[in-house]
Amino acid sequence: MESDQSMMRGIILLGLAYILSQFFRAFLAVLSPLLRADIGANPEDLAFASGLWFFAFAAMQLPVGWALDTIGPRRTSATLLLIGGGGGAALFAMATQPLHIDFAMVLIGIGCAPVLMASYYIFAREFPPARFVVLASVMVGVGTFGNLVASYPTAIAAETIGWRASLWALCAITTLTALGIWALVHDPATPEGEERGSLLAVLKIKALWFIFPIMSVSYAQLGALRGLWIGPYFEDVFTADAHQIGIATLLMGVAMVIGTFAYGPLDKLIGSTKLIVIVATTLNLAALVGLVLYPASSLVLSTVFMAAVGFFGATYALVISHGRKFLPPQLIGRGMTLLNLCSIGGVGVAQFLSGKAYAASQPATSLQTPYVVIFTLFAALMAAGLFIYLFSRETSE
Repeated sequence: MESDQSMMRGIILLGLAYILSQFFRAFLAVLSPLLRADIGANPEDLAFASGLWFFAFAAMQLPVGWALDTIGPRRTSATLLLIGGGGGAALFAMATQPLHIDFAMVLIGIGCAPVLMASYYIFAREFPPARFVVLASVMVGVGTFGNLVASYPTAIAAETIGWRASLWALCAITTLTALGIWALVHDPATPEGEERGSLLAVLKIKALWFIFPIMSVSYAQLGALRGLWIGPYFEDVFTADAHQIGIATLLMGVAMVIGTFAYGPLDKLIGSTKLIVIVATTLNLAALVGLVLYPASSLVLSTVFMAAVGFFGATYALVISHGRKFLPPQLIGRGMTLLNLCSIGGVGVAQFLSGKAYAASQPATSLQTPYVVIFTLFAALMAAGLFIYLFSRETSE
């Protein structure tokens, strides 16, 4: 009983760390008007900075996988979150030009890299595979509250105490969370004599190659829209202010939370992870097409489309759980971080490509033209990933 309570305390701290991770990947959208006015950071600058967060996060996944399998989740997550997350938030608070934000986002990306995988590593080691998808969905659902905090509450905080003071507060919260993880998280026991896996062994699992593409695109457009483009899009096309953008991002975040919590039990009820992913991704694609066809119709309609992307795009836990079915115990750390690398790396690629698409469409023939190009790019990537996923296997049996 004491052991279970101790494990739960550690998982709660990792959940808080993941809330921070979700926050840091999404808060630039809300701060975009203030950062543009204060330090001259335009949408292309913020797209680059946001992309750096995702690339730093992605670049750390393979080292994190090695660390999880070698030294365990406690030291891996606490150390990186303290140095990268806390240090990056402090650097952001002191930024006076867009370049400073670039460096800060790299540090924060490194700090956030291990927290979700640390919890997944514990779930995979301590619980049977049948419970993994539900636990994974709950953790992602809890973390998605970071998206909610990164919306309207952040807009209010930034306008009340200033964005710099808000970042200093985040630095303190991140530091305390990292110290709590060091104190309360316990590493799962490794069976004696278990052989060490390798990245090459993961890559030899053929079933994963049909999952890697959907893993790379399913969260990419959601992360890019929610984390960055919804702010400039609403500001430029609908002249929305920080409060309106905050409300829209809040609604999109709520939709993500509902979707994430819904898919775990739905998977248990239907018994087919693949079917749920296919249906949800198809509806997600339909919402993106709606944004392409009706980009300037009304603020309300665009908010509905964004909320639909949030709900139907919240399939991350399902897709990684699908991949988990093909991983033997000795490859859990490296395998799940490789899948996560595809997901987060996909967002980084989407951020950079969308930033280039935005720049290439200037001077624009209309206010909505750059965003139609971005929405079309995301829809095309989503369609390609979905097509390959159709040929994936349901289970390893």
